[in-house]
Amino acid sequence: TAELLQPEAGTAGAAPAFEEREPERQYCLFRAGRERFCLNVLDVEEVVEWRPVTRLPLAPAFLLGIFNLRGAIVPVIDIAFTEGRRPDLTPKHVVVTRLQGGAERGDLRLGLAADEVIGTYTTSEPLLVEEAPLGVPHCCGMLRQDDRLALALDLGRLNAAFPVPVI
Repeated sequence: TAELLQPEAGTAGAAPAFEEREPERQYCLFRAGRERFCLNVLDVEEVVEWRPVTRLPLAPAFLLGIFNLRGAIVPVIDIAFTEGRRPDLTPKHVVVTRLQGGAERGDLRLGLAADEVIGTYTTSEPLLVEEAPLGVPHCCGMLRQDDRLALALDLGRLNAAFPVPVI
């Protein structure tokens, strides 16, 4: 049996008030160097354990190398390279992302070196766009998780800031 909600006294004929909320979004949180980052989970293809990469000659400093992921070549970039990551500390994970390409260009897989994968976080709060740091071109805002902040990455901006050759 379905229950009918009766309007409260004095509200006869009034439409029920619905609280309008932001839609929930889910983010993958990880740490690279000293900074926390997040990506929309729809941009993350998978997270894999760190594996040896093949270094490329004359590659830019941020390109750690490439690795084979089930037949696909994935370039791995280090977005924390400006912090002077110690060479004896290798990352623990690779966050594999997929940047949707257009009609004339296919999708681009890109691996992000991560020292720690914190997990996923679901929120209906919008990103703090006004508080995004100006000197970080690949950042589109900040995510507040409890009492900590994470830089929200935009894959299009990330690809522009850290261009890798298509293989």
